[in-house]
Amino acid sequence: MTNGETPNANLVRGRYIICRALDTDRVEMLTDAAILQINGAIEAVGPYDALSARYRDVETIGSCDHLIIPGLVNSHHHIGLTPVQKGIEDLPLEIWLIAQLGCRPVDGYLDTLYSAFEMIGSGVTAVQHLDPMRGLPPDRWAERGCTVVKAYQDIGMRVSYALCTRDQNHLVYAENAQFLSTLPPALADEVRKMVVRNEFALGDIDLRLLAPMIELYRRDPGVRIWLAPINLERSSDALLKRTHDLAANYGIGIHLHLSETPYQKVYAQRRFGKSAVEHLNDIGFLDANVTLGHAVWVTEHDLELIAAHGCSVCHNASSNLRLRSGIAPLRDLLRRKIPVALGIDEAGLNDDRDMLQEMRLVKHLHARPGLSEAPLTSAQIFQMATEHGARAIGFGDQIGRIEVGRQADLVLINYKRMTNPYREDGLSVIDEVVYRAKNADVEAVIIGGHVVFKDRKFVSVDRCGALARLSASLQAPLTAEDSHRKDLAHALIPYVKKFYADWKLPPTDPFYPLNSRT
Repeated sequence: MTNGETPNANLVRGRYIICRALDTDRVEMLTDAAILQINGAIEAVGPYDALSARYRDVETIGSCDHLIIPGLVNSHHHIGLTPVQKGIEDLPLEIWLIAQLGCRPVDGYLDTLYSAFEMIGSGVTAVQHLDPMRGLPPDRWAERGCTVVKAYQDIGMRVSYALCTRDQNHLVYAENAQFLSTLPPALADEVRKMVVRNEFALGDIDLRLLAPMIELYRRDPGVRIWLAPINLERSSDALLKRTHDLAANYGIGIHLHLSETPYQKVYAQRRFGKSAVEHLNDIGFLDANVTLGHAVWVTEHDLELIAAHGCSVCHNASSNLRLRSGIAPLRDLLRRKIPVALGIDEAGLNDDRDMLQEMRLVKHLHARPGLSEAPLTSAQIFQMATEHGARAIGFGDQIGRIEVGRQADLVLINYKRMTNPYREDGLSVIDEVVYRAKNADVEAVIIGGHVVFKDRKFVSVDRCGALARLSASLQAPLTAEDSHRKDLAHALIPYVKKFYADWKLPPTDPFYPLNSRT
């Protein structure tokens, strides 16, 4: 490139640029530097004075008051309006999912925009969107997927989209017929009708979802189409094997919820006489294109298998705390060099999608009392939220670092505001980010070279208008069908609780190790 204007080019300037994590303790950082992006790709990174002199006519974004980091990645996300907003309190997962059956439907496009506003506002540029199926017939899968993807395209965010599939054990961790036999006849009939609406043929996954969506988005660098059998408990071996074969054929990835709760750990032992990971290994499911969500209730041998197959793990700290699922053995994952990404799941601790807060939570959550063990480092947390997140959702070769050849997904943080009113020399900049950065400090977000968020305003989508339309759409009274479904969910909960009443859960050690690895 020579001097002169370029239609899609700019310099992004910062007092500091954190390019990537080098190891567990260090990050690569430049001072008073800039990034040259052309047509979405990073063409140069270096001293601001040198780059600005060479490219005088290129617009500069940012200033010496800004800190620049790679776009953050939310590697596990489902919906916009949170369950709490829909009237569902935090409950153990097995009951919580039943309660959600009674939630009113929400416009998929506006719902997706709602959470995208929150994610981008906290520096998230890419997301793994795991779309709940919940009775959606196969002939509407692609339509639903396109609706969600369009919201991300319109706002300018990267998405790895996967529709969650399930073909067994729809209500509890047992065959549908077995559970239905415990219900009063009238209730069983109603539930049976609901279960039938969830049935599909294995061939539908390719015919109705993958083939049309992959063809539609194959030229869009900001979209990935993935697969997501919801979890081991609700997926037959036939579904898991079919999913694995399709992923291999298309060269795409799989996201599988794994061993999220103690009940799921017990279920695997009851069904297979071994852990969920051991069974997945036996059927040839595990490989480097698989991301395992949660992985709370895993054994030492499970960790060895996950590491051996090169799987990624997505740590969902807020969700696991809110639903009383436990705390994932993050330190043990890291000791085995397993790539760990971060996910906010349905909502973070503030009932929103704030990745900066999630990073801070993860750092503090995994610190043992006493002097013998150092806490996780800020560099480790930063790598989980950037490079490892990109790998875990299928963008590992494009984003996650600031370096020549990668896509220009960049977050500009107001460093002056973040450190106001005082900072003592000695604390590292990456520590300042993880300890202090808040979404109010995020002033601009660039995705693929396009400024999508500037001066804390969205460039391509009217946030106020979209939220007003979402609010208006939710003012309508419940339909008769919505009310019936809500009553059905309420009626089911006592029977679901009774089903799990005699399950003996694995023990937990005091305080931190709320995950039994024996």
